[in-house]
Amino acid sequence: MGRALAVIIWILTLLSVILFVSKKWWFPQGISAHAPALDRQFMITLVVVGIAFAAAQIGLGWTVWKYRDASNRPAATYTHGSSRLEVVWTVITAVVFVGLAVMGQSVWASLRFNAAPAGSYQIEVVAQQFEWNFHYPGKDKLFGRTEPELIDEATQNSIGLDVSDPNARDDQVGKLLAVPVGRPVELILRSKDVIHSFWVPPLRFKQDLVPGMAIHVHFTANKVGKYELACAELCGQLHFNMKSVMLVLPEDEFRALTEMAPGKPFIDRITELRDKYKLPEEQ
Repeated sequence: MGRALAVIIWILTLLSVILFVSKKWWFPQGISAHAPALDRQFMITLVVVGIAFAAAQIGLGWTVWKYRDASNRPAATYTHGSSRLEVVWTVITAVVFVGLAVMGQSVWASLRFNAAPAGSYQIEVVAQQFEWNFHYPGKDKLFGRTEPELIDEATQNSIGLDVSDPNARDDQVGKLLAVPVGRPVELILRSKDVIHSFWVPPLRFKQDLVPGMAIHVHFTANKVGKYELACAELCGQLHFNMKSVMLVLPEDEFRALTEMAPGKPFIDRITELRDKYKLPEEQ
């Protein structure tokens, strides 16, 4: 029985390693400037953890095999072990994992804690159960004032935009996200109700939206196309329905879109662009 268990442990370990090495279910192609650095750090972490995992499971299988129950084997005796060895492997483990964390935090932190580059295009993202709202500042690049008491779903004013504010006259609000290719974009993330999570897998970007907070993040998308945008936080009964798309547009196409009149012209045009581009898996 001991030998059979050891073989099962080794087979499961081998299958787990093959699963990752084959990359059969892997990340989609990255479309952001920070994606290569993030993917590189992920691979380093995966290799280090994978080696530790495989070594531990191989050792476990060997122990089960060597010390299996046998009629001619003497009774087991208790040993305290080696405190020195315990200290050594604990310190090594701590150094490796803390080191990986320090190496990985630079890319993550640079997109959240550092100010967005000069010239970044700002878009306000307002999440609610169970849809996304994207607020564009319009041709003047200035956001109109928003007030919670002005929110009125019946008139489709989901973000409480104050239309009496001069800066709001050219603001566009829609359910689709459009960003320019090759230009830094700063998102201002807000939530109206519960915690949501902005997630675009090819962008290698995921960030929670927390009620009462305006969270500033930034990135640069570098490949034109259409990509799925989902809420990665269980936000209620219809969580599965909280999805949209992110359009990465050429600069001229994006400029023409964001300088259009708000309301129906803007909605019609961004819908046309959504239909124009295909998701990567549809190409």
